[in-house]
Amino acid sequence: MQGLSAEMLLSGYAQGIFPMAESREARELYWFDPQLRGVIPLQKFHISRSLARVIRRETFTISTNAAFRAVVEGCADRPETWINAPLVALYDELHAAGYAHSLEVWKGGELAGGIFGITLGAAFFGESMFSRITDASKVALAYTVDRLTQAGFRLFDTQYLTPHLASLGGVEIPRLEYRRQLARALERPAEFTAPAVPSPQSILQRMTQTS
Repeated sequence: MQGLSAEMLLSGYAQGIFPMAESREARELYWFDPQLRGVIPLQKFHISRSLARVIRRETFTISTNAAFRAVVEGCADRPETWINAPLVALYDELHAAGYAHSLEVWKGGELAGGIFGITLGAAFFGESMFSRITDASKVALAYTVDRLTQAGFRLFDTQYLTPHLASLGGVEIPRLEYRRQLARALERPAEFTAPAVPSPQSILQRMTQTS
């Protein structure tokens, strides 16, 4: 698939499919529609005692959409990645149009980790996350789940389920059930940038009540 536009990408997400490249150097993109879809049930996100301690220490500073391209590049900065140049360009375009967002984790003024994704209605399609410091990606995920919950999102799509995501409450659901949840989420409005960045105390209180 060549010549994928931002509009085509959004249309694909709305239908339940997503594009990936075979490698960083590849120019071709392919649509994927797995039989089992990874999702994080927003009300069942698990925050461990060790992660709670990390958040409580206030070692990290959180921001949103402050370094979108840097987060994408951080996610692609690994030996093997499905994020190629055409996808980076599309993400930049969607970010400028208000459909792509990032959450950054900082330590000492340096970007320590983050997560980025695409939003449509009340669905958040998590593309990737990265960490340069221990626990930074876990902190990013916790703050992202809290943000999505507070903003009224109904679906957190992770595409595939990894052991790391499973340890934090991620599950796999059949394609048909995913399509049902997606359809319901697309009918509702939600705004990723609406909530303010919460204090460690408030996010831990909410997570304790729902996990």
